[in-house]
Amino acid sequence: MKRHTIFGRGALRALAAIGLAGALLLSGCGGAAQQGQADSGSGKTERQEANELTVGIAQDLDESLDPHYSVAAGTREIMFNVFEGLLKPTPDGQLAPAIAAEAPTVSEDGLTYTFKVRKGVKFHNGQEVTADDVVWSIERCWKPADADAPLVAGLAAVQEVEKVDDETVKITLSAPNNEFLACMTLAILPMDYADQATQPVGTGPYKFVSRVAQDNAVFERFEDYWGEPASIGKVTFKIMEKAESLVLGLQSGALDVVMHLSSTQTSQLSQDEFNIEQDTMKLVQALYLNNAEAPLNDVRVRQALCYAVDKQGVIDLAFDGYGSPLGSSMYPSFSKYFDESLVDYYPHDVAKAKELLKEAGYPDGFDLEITVPSNYQPHVDAATVIAEQLKEAGINATLKKVEWATWLDEVYSGRKFQATVIGLESKDMTARALLERFQSEKSGNFINYSNSEYDELYAQAIASGDDAEQTAIYKQMLQNLTENAANVYIQDLADLVAVRKGLTGLTFYPLYVLDISKLAWEQ
Repeated sequence: MKRHTIFGRGALRALAAIGLAGALLLSGCGGAAQQGQADSGSGKTERQEANELTVGIAQDLDESLDPHYSVAAGTREIMFNVFEGLLKPTPDGQLAPAIAAEAPTVSEDGLTYTFKVRKGVKFHNGQEVTADDVVWSIERCWKPADADAPLVAGLAAVQEVEKVDDETVKITLSAPNNEFLACMTLAILPMDYADQATQPVGTGPYKFVSRVAQDNAVFERFEDYWGEPASIGKVTFKIMEKAESLVLGLQSGALDVVMHLSSTQTSQLSQDEFNIEQDTMKLVQALYLNNAEAPLNDVRVRQALCYAVDKQGVIDLAFDGYGSPLGSSMYPSFSKYFDESLVDYYPHDVAKAKELLKEAGYPDGFDLEITVPSNYQPHVDAATVIAEQLKEAGINATLKKVEWATWLDEVYSGRKFQATVIGLESKDMTARALLERFQSEKSGNFINYSNSEYDELYAQAIASGDDAEQTAIYKQMLQNLTENAANVYIQDLADLVAVRKGLTGLTFYPLYVLDISKLAWEQ
């Protein structure tokens, strides 16, 4: 992935020009000589001398840290360092052997995958990984005791998982599946360990030490890691749900790294103290619409919203022009499935929006409440600009800012909302992971999208054993979401990461992860 070092160009001024009350300019305060960051006399901070690191994050981890049951993308982003599967993703979008010693052997009919378990891999509790652990972990996600469907949807194609010998596991599918190997990144866990929810144990380069809810989570380098060892000995993730707290934490020296900042936030940081690295978040940011809630249950109203929102205007005003505009539920780094033609399917056209609203029986517009998690400043900024744009079409949009836990409970689980601005990511490197949530019966279908054609296409895609055919079907599904205005698609957010000078090795992946094992303080 390409990486650029940039500094924001002052989006705050553009936001202020249209009277956005949520933007807060913080004056520079303090340097690295505060809060445990005092210069030790060697030119290094105390954390550098101790080979430690503090990372600021905007949300607490899931209540359960069991990787097979984690819900929040932010939790998976961090626990990527703790857990590994038979295979693991690489920065260039490939799959590399991890707990598997080598790439699997695949039968000619594409139904049988045989994995060799790498010798000498240890769990963080000191136990050595066995073929029994692999079989148990896969079966736990394939046939969970507390669910009617696999925890990993791609495992529905599995027919049998068996231990051949102490070093060999064979998995048989009921039909060829082009996306099966991506499922083999699921975490391998010790089968006789029962406390994954609160004291998780994996095989990754870092082991979990402790957590304090709403405050921090601590990880230490795993000295018996089978692969290339991590450089930094101790990493603390500090939870700061207020956007201004993250900036202040960097300015005061309390934090060394913060991911997912807005250009408004990065413009407040000293170029002498920080590098700002840029990539994309691999998220589909959109104004997600509750398709079951009037008046959004009328496709004409949803299409009107699409015409009323100027996505490039959102990117320019709220993000200083950084971001990749989207037209459906797929981001550009999944180039195999990304359809560029959908980006401009709904050009900004206020007159067209008003015409559609009149046809739908809302000539004077309507009231729209946009629920947004207050701890994610990029989503708050986007929602603020969107609300201003909708007023031009007569839609009275207001923001309801809520805490992350409330968002999960009311919006994602309870589906008690009209619209929300959020970003959705892929759990693995498959189109299915992004698109399956909109199938009518999926528990994650929080927008209540119900479209029989989409459901039929989804079934066809899953059943297809031909890669080209499956890819074409996924693109039809994207077209379906766009034509029916399931959501108002905005962008794949620019990922602006503040990294304290002297810290190297930040690596971007085609997934929403932070690999702390590659970070190192300069000697």
